Amino acid sequence: MTNSRKEFGKIYDQYISKIYRFVFLKVSSEDVAQDICSETFIKCWEFYKKNTIENHQAFIYRVARNLVTDYYRKKGKVQIVSVENIPIQDPEAGLEEKAIFASDLNNVRLALNDLKEDYQNVIVWHYLDDLPIKKVAEMMDKSEQNTRVILHRALKVLKEKIREA
Repeated sequence: MTNSRKEFGKIYDQYISKIYRFVFLKVSSEDVAQDICSETFIKCWEFYKKNTIENHQAFIYRVARNLVTDYYRKKGKVQIVSVENIPIQDPEAGLEEKAIFASDLNNVRLALNDLKEDYQNVIVWHYLDDLPIKKVAEMMDKSEQNTRVILHRALKVLKEKIREA
């Protein structure tokens, strides 16, 4: 059991920040994200103690995604993707550039919120979490080709929604 605790500790350390960001992007609340993230790893640990997990990353994301879905089912809310706390702006930018960037970022956030869940997930995992298509495909339980098609369609719809804004 000590070995499995150490092994799971390494898995936890490797994925905690990614899972937290994924959940936070979905719920836009630090408290809720922390609760769901904790519950994710508790469920994963309970399963890990008794079973072998082939793909830790896909399994953990699947548990987190299911818990986010359960959260919204219970609350009767729409899922929201937030990009407000992602530090991607140039700190040297002037006030006007920052205002334009904030406006553009808000348009992207609103358009992303308007996408169906698979589209949101594939964009977040591939572009924000920097996961290769192969990993994203495993997490979505789809083929790589199908995942590429989903990503292409998601980006196309996202671009259309941004143009409409």
